[in-house]
Amino acid sequence: MRLDLKTGFSCNNRCTFCVQGDRRLRDADRDTNEILALLDASRAAHDEVVLTGGECTLRPDILALVGHAASLGYRVQVQSNGRRFADPAFCDAIIEAGATEFSPALHGSTAEVHESQTRAPGSFKQVIRGIRNLRARAQPVITNSVVTRQNLEDLPRLGALLVALDVQQYQLAMVHPLGTALMDFHRVVPRLAEAAPWLHAGLRPGIKAGIRVMAEAMPPCLMHGLEAQVAEAYIPPTRIEDVGRVVPDYGAARVGEGKAKGPRCALCTWASRCEGPWREYPQHHGWDDLAPRSDPLLRG
Repeated sequence: MRLDLKTGFSCNNRCTFCVQGDRRLRDADRDTNEILALLDASRAAHDEVVLTGGECTLRPDILALVGHAASLGYRVQVQSNGRRFADPAFCDAIIEAGATEFSPALHGSTAEVHESQTRAPGSFKQVIRGIRNLRARAQPVITNSVVTRQNLEDLPRLGALLVALDVQQYQLAMVHPLGTALMDFHRVVPRLAEAAPWLHAGLRPGIKAGIRVMAEAMPPCLMHGLEAQVAEAYIPPTRIEDVGRVVPDYGAARVGEGKAKGPRCALCTWASRCEGPWREYPQHHGWDDLAPRSDPLLRG
């Protein structure tokens, strides 16, 4: 089972789609001892930990946290905006500390597209350099790219770039309309029917190259022919240790709290494989984009 451990919300990006919104201003980062205690207490039930935030690599104690988790026998994924991996010495140090997988975020194939969303000048070159540094050290790299109005038409080029960077997996995740994205919903959040063909085109370079690619929060009714790429089927059982809140079962929370089904969804032959869109989506865009399928559910 996976432990998703939020270390705090300090960050050197100011992303237009950030689900955490202004928590960096409201919630103090966890102190070292609290995180070490959580790692100790959780080990019996969890064999993998994802250190995330905010931007966990900004913490002065990040190497100690990784090292402690590794010493307990966790597989350690570092989820990051990817910028600090541009420093080769930092890559060497965090690998030596015991990190086993890296999940940087790239949101466009050019500086213009990426940085229009991260609002952090120079961040594109840093993430690209970081991915190259990690792959030069034979480290597993799995990337996440948030799908917004700003990068829709760039997704095919982004997919091709990620293949060229030799990542082991990439995910295109429909923006979750919370935090900053909710505050600017209509500028940031595309309609699902508008996004679907661009998302499909963004997945195809990875499919052609034979690497794992996934689409998160895109219902199967808009994934014809790419049902095997629906990400929710692959998310492992996960406990989230958020600041001020614990989510014991992230899968149950997604279905019960995070996502929603529309009035026609019960008619869909794929209903058992579908969690629906993020709950906030139909509150603004309605349900017209989602039409029930009548074709047989694919097994497997």
